[in-house]
Amino acid sequence: MSQRPRIRIPHVFVLLTLVILICAVSTWVVPSGHFDRVTRSVQGKERVLLVPNTFEAMAKNYSWKGLLLGEEIEGQATPVGLQGFLTAIPRGMEAAADIIFFIFIIGGAFGILQRTGVITASLGRMLEKLGDRGPLLTVVLMFFMAVGGSTLGMGEEFIPLVPIFLIVAKRLGYDRIYALAIVFAAAAVGFAASTTNPFTVNVAQGIAEIPLSSGLTLRIVFFFTTLTIAVIYVLRYAARVKADPARSLMPDDPFELDEGAGGVDRFTGRHLAVIVVSVAIFAFIIYAVQSYGWWMADMAGGFFLMGIAAMLLARLPLAEATDAFVRGMEEMVVAALVVGFARGISVVLADGQIMDTVIHGAALALSHVPRYVAVLGMLAFESTLNFLIPSGSGQAAVTVPLMAPLADILGLTRQTAVLAFTCGDGFSNTVIPTSGILMAMLSLAKVPYGTWLRFMMPLFLMLMAASSLFLVIAVAIQYT
Repeated sequence: MSQRPRIRIPHVFVLLTLVILICAVSTWVVPSGHFDRVTRSVQGKERVLLVPNTFEAMAKNYSWKGLLLGEEIEGQATPVGLQGFLTAIPRGMEAAADIIFFIFIIGGAFGILQRTGVITASLGRMLEKLGDRGPLLTVVLMFFMAVGGSTLGMGEEFIPLVPIFLIVAKRLGYDRIYALAIVFAAAAVGFAASTTNPFTVNVAQGIAEIPLSSGLTLRIVFFFTTLTIAVIYVLRYAARVKADPARSLMPDDPFELDEGAGGVDRFTGRHLAVIVVSVAIFAFIIYAVQSYGWWMADMAGGFFLMGIAAMLLARLPLAEATDAFVRGMEEMVVAALVVGFARGISVVLADGQIMDTVIHGAALALSHVPRYVAVLGMLAFESTLNFLIPSGSGQAAVTVPLMAPLADILGLTRQTAVLAFTCGDGFSNTVIPTSGILMAMLSLAKVPYGTWLRFMMPLFLMLMAASSLFLVIAVAIQYT
């Protein structure tokens, strides 16, 4: 019997370049327009926000010069031409430089940790204690990943953990998809079911002018509900693969890891010292983000210190530590550059000035439907828009200023509008190809994007159904 041909998803760089091209072509077709913007301090950071009811359509400047090199004319929008398309990726990398170099630094720091042997030794000790209790390990790991995403908005920080979880998956008899699920899917679910996430719910609540970290009761219930759904889904998949490896979504994958990743060191006092100091530094980084407003460069400095401390405690020769640091950064090249490619999309949309048109059209459509329909429309809109603006705080800055007053008009609470934003922004990160974190982790795990979609799409639909249910409940109880 002939096998059904499978659709091959192109390499991540090709895929993102095609998305940028489609967006560039769209700037010639989609009407341009703009909202006025105002700079406001939200949680101690200056953010540029849209001003509701200020949208103005703009005439487009069509010309042969604009098609090739771009042509700026005051008061008119210029569709993105050939030069704008070709420079979108370099400009996207410039715009995302803080995240890109943050990923490089934490990759280097984890390279040193890997060279000290602390990672494999700790995993070996943990697996020795747990034996074959893979399900218990799955629950524990997914819980902590989700808590990190939900409370602290952790995402990029987990990228270097992918190779570690690959080791765990291999030793437990699972596959690459399982490894990616316990770190990425769990963190993404926590990020979406946000409780105190400073980058999404707190920013959105600040913009919507409601108390920070308010409405926690429903959010906590929502967090445990969605995490339970995700954990059960991953456990069922893991059990299926464990029972019959041929039922894996990657049945032909030999799942071979580098020799350096496969060696196991005996756990020693030095390893314990490295763990204690690294955890203390990491805890301070998280505290500083909350208390001192640290951002990417500050956090990168903290991880750099972690690498230095690990080198000194493990008594690694300087040359060996340097080599490990460089190798760790090398492993992050694709992961880091994916972020820059993805940012090129928002660069093109801003150049062609069509993003505000999309937002205005959606807000206008939602203002003419019943509130139960409108709240689900908000969820769908935020999920779709995340494809174009895969940044939580960035999306909050351009949508919440419109969705909050729209909620007032529709008889919804602003808290409900914020919940629609966090769900739409968060869960879609698990499937959209413009999510830099997703594509970076897929690259590290060597899981094809199409294969990941086959695994994740059923779970994504279940999570969106849960989101819809909780949003309906929020409308019914006038969630505040």
